[in-house]
Amino acid sequence: MTPPTARPQATADARPGDPGAGSPSSIPSSAALRLALPKGRLQAGILELLDEAGIRVDLGDRAYRPSVSLENTEAKLLKPQNVVEMLDAGARDVGFAGADWAIEKRAPLVELLDTGLNPVRIVAAAPMELLDADGKLPERGLGGRRLVVASEYVELAERWVERSSLDATVLRTYGATEVFPPEDADLIVDNTSTGSTLRANGLVIIDEVLRSSTRLFASQDAAADPAKRARLDQLVMLLVSVLDARSRVMLELNVGAGDLDAVLDVLPCMRQPTISTLRGEAGFAVRAAVPRKDIAALVPRLKELGGADICISNVSQLVS
Repeated sequence: MTPPTARPQATADARPGDPGAGSPSSIPSSAALRLALPKGRLQAGILELLDEAGIRVDLGDRAYRPSVSLENTEAKLLKPQNVVEMLDAGARDVGFAGADWAIEKRAPLVELLDTGLNPVRIVAAAPMELLDADGKLPERGLGGRRLVVASEYVELAERWVERSSLDATVLRTYGATEVFPPEDADLIVDNTSTGSTLRANGLVIIDEVLRSSTRLFASQDAAADPAKRARLDQLVMLLVSVLDARSRVMLELNVGAGDLDAVLDVLPCMRQPTISTLRGEAGFAVRAAVPRKDIAALVPRLKELGGADICISNVSQLVS
């Protein structure tokens, strides 16, 4: 297995934010927060999440160095695997990447938040023709040679080979792993969200290695710096407020005094609902953020229990 990425030593002409710069613990707390944003398939979802949290990212014409509306923050666009490496090296303070790459790189990062975005499975897949009648892999490849496993995830693939007690070697790929079997590899370890690409290439999933999603990670040094940790916690709070709001709606209704307790008993709110007295003490107005998934069953039930003037609206952020 590949040893963990070594931290690069600081050089005399290294600048903060460059891979050769010193670790964040050697940088004054007033230094800019160095944010790594992902390129590729993770980017759109993360930029949308930041925008909904009130954090504007202007890609402009600066290519890999967008501007960010967060005060005293500078950003750089990197491939997710490089986000992990730069956080581990101390060249970035905080960034978004898939959990799969943090595990693959064996990077000792601090996970701040699982956004739940871009959920994927890392799976082992093989051509149906390679499997026996029980759907199992053969002990050897064609001609008695060792099996060949193609993967971008060399570390994860090697762990899986060892765990599966296979006599196999791992071939590193750089994308389009699914096209390697059967000519250039016997099977693959790769990520998939729907499995459609695997099926299109005649591959069937034979095992699940792990599940992954986009996470917000911090370097160990940034997480240990009190000033930077305070800023990281604020960022997490903003992102969580959006993620919570996506799963809830604001429900408002009026109810008579005699039916109030029955309505409150079935109302699934975050903490306690807001209750106001209606004009002329004719009843109460109730307001609560409720799970979006419960609305179809909840609204008819509230109506049965005496709820009236039921109003449902979307919310953009919820801070508990």
